[in-house]
Amino acid sequence: HNHRHHMRCTFNQDGACFAVARMNGSNRGFTVYTTSPYRETFGRVFRDGGVARAEMLFRCNILALVGGGDEPKFSPNKVMIWDDHQGRCIGELAFKVPVRGVRLRRDKIVVALEHKVFVYQFSNLELEQQLDTSSNVEGLCVISPTTETTVMACPGLNTGQVRVELFDLGTTKFIAAHEAPLACLALSADGRLLATASEKGTLIRVFDTIKARLLHEFRRGSDRAKIYSLAFSPRNNLLGATSDKGTVHVFRIPDSATAPTSYASASPAPLSSSAAARASGAASTSSSTVAS
Repeated sequence: HNHRHHMRCTFNQDGACFAVARMNGSNRGFTVYTTSPYRETFGRVFRDGGVARAEMLFRCNILALVGGGDEPKFSPNKVMIWDDHQGRCIGELAFKVPVRGVRLRRDKIVVALEHKVFVYQFSNLELEQQLDTSSNVEGLCVISPTTETTVMACPGLNTGQVRVELFDLGTTKFIAAHEAPLACLALSADGRLLATASEKGTLIRVFDTIKARLLHEFRRGSDRAKIYSLAFSPRNNLLGATSDKGTVHVFRIPDSATAPTSYASASPAPLSSSAAARASGAASTSSSTVAS
């Protein structure tokens, strides 16, 4: 996210493309690029307003757009479903407060507000679930990209806590990942691994989402840093991290756990069904915190 030029860059679900949203300037709108080979594929310039967020759905013509900047193209309180083949919006989700983050996959849309996360069915935009979170100005929320597994992670109600929704198991896990507020979250493509960083930015932790157990802890450095992004490699053997230090760190992920065993603890008992998980809604506290 470039504050000086009011740009935000987000990768698609498999890392093959990225979208750049531009809020201000003469070329307000969005542009989509492929990563290999690196080239511009398509984009839109909106003369009448800026775009704060552009979230892709793999490589297809559907994007989720959120307005922003001095003159927003769309309300910052709305998620607009944009069909670039038609050159228009084909749906929208409206909220009472600004949208902080959006995530897409073929069957779900996840929207993060400052204190809530909403999950919608993509096909009919019907609300599936809503969760309360701690203050989440950065809109932290991640969901596994493929429909083979459905894992979502977002801030919990406590500082440094991550809430993990295991939709396939109808289970919610809470992980006390850091003492400081969360700064970044990432899931592996299969939803099995969760990477977290706090606002201190010195340690990056990797958890098993099913068991809610700390597997690895990597030290990025001893100085405080703002972690901009975390990303797993396709085979889950590497983890990349970018920060405001102007560096990219790449950590090798061992096959077996390397974290102290004192971090591990039993995972909470599963709920009886996914319906029960949805019914527990925003303030489910039946699951206990796990890692310190």
